[in-house]
Amino acid sequence: MENLTATWEWLSTSPLLALTLTVGLYWASDKLWEKSGRNPLLTPLLVASALICVVLVVLRLDYAAYASGAGILTFLLGPATVALALPLHRQASHVKEAAPMVLGAVLVGAFFSVLSGYWVTVLLGGSAELAASMAPKSSTTPIAMALAEQVGGLAPLAVLFVMVAGLSGAVIGPKVLDLVGVRDPRARGLAMGVASHGVGTSRAFQEGQTQGAFSGLAMGLTGLAVSVIITWLVP
Repeated sequence: MENLTATWEWLSTSPLLALTLTVGLYWASDKLWEKSGRNPLLTPLLVASALICVVLVVLRLDYAAYASGAGILTFLLGPATVALALPLHRQASHVKEAAPMVLGAVLVGAFFSVLSGYWVTVLLGGSAELAASMAPKSSTTPIAMALAEQVGGLAPLAVLFVMVAGLSGAVIGPKVLDLVGVRDPRARGLAMGVASHGVGTSRAFQEGQTQGAFSGLAMGLTGLAVSVIITWLVP
């Protein structure tokens, strides 16, 4: 019994458990999503995140130890983001043709993202701190954290809003685009990248290379646009 306890104590703080848990649950969630006919409510990232939370709570695993163990996956986000340049390069001719559309979509999307995030929150009675934390929700997590602190918000709260924006866009974004009749793969990719950054981009790649390439481009440009626009729209 003592050996089992000692083994579990070692395993619960080992990177092996965090990596196995994360990769295994994502793999299972992906298989479930495929079997469900790609039901948007069963998007792998959403289901895997929920299952990981349940496992951490039920097994009483320390989140700091889990996050440290899964750090290699977090590190790989950097190379994965850089790798988005490859499909973008393959779509270079389409990007050049659609340059005005890309710039217009990014600027308008970034403008209304910050506008809705900050001023709608204020008009609904939210505090200035809450509104400032929500303003950069359409930029990626590192950018959102820095911008939130710059305009008087809270970085951890900004991360939460970024996650909500990403997951909600990945889950309902394609359905909304279908309902309003957006069929152009370039426009679909731009919409997902502007509204839902990296999570939306991963979902866009599931639709096709063109959608993914334009979404990755929009994600990067939106982070830059939000960084500039937020200083004008947020006091």
